[in-house]
Amino acid sequence: MANITIRDLPDTTKESLRVRAAQSGVSLEAYVRQILQEASKARYPQSANLFELSREFFGAGEGVELELPPRNSKRLVMEFDA
Repeated sequence: MANITIRDLPDTTKESLRVRAAQSGVSLEAYVRQILQEASKARYPQSANLFELSREFFGAGEGVELELPPRNSKRLVMEFDA
């Protein structure tokens, strides 16, 4: 198992975590371990598809309708004969 050292953690943050751990009936170490394990299993990893995320959060099901504007311009054809 790996160990992690967290430097410059404010005392108030540590105390808040300690209190929450006590309320949950576990040690501070176990409580923080649980937080880190849950965070590492986050639903949206760094490589998430931006299009799919935007549809999920801003799509029609969320009351937002995103319409693509019509494409009126045509692609330029490159001529290589000089």
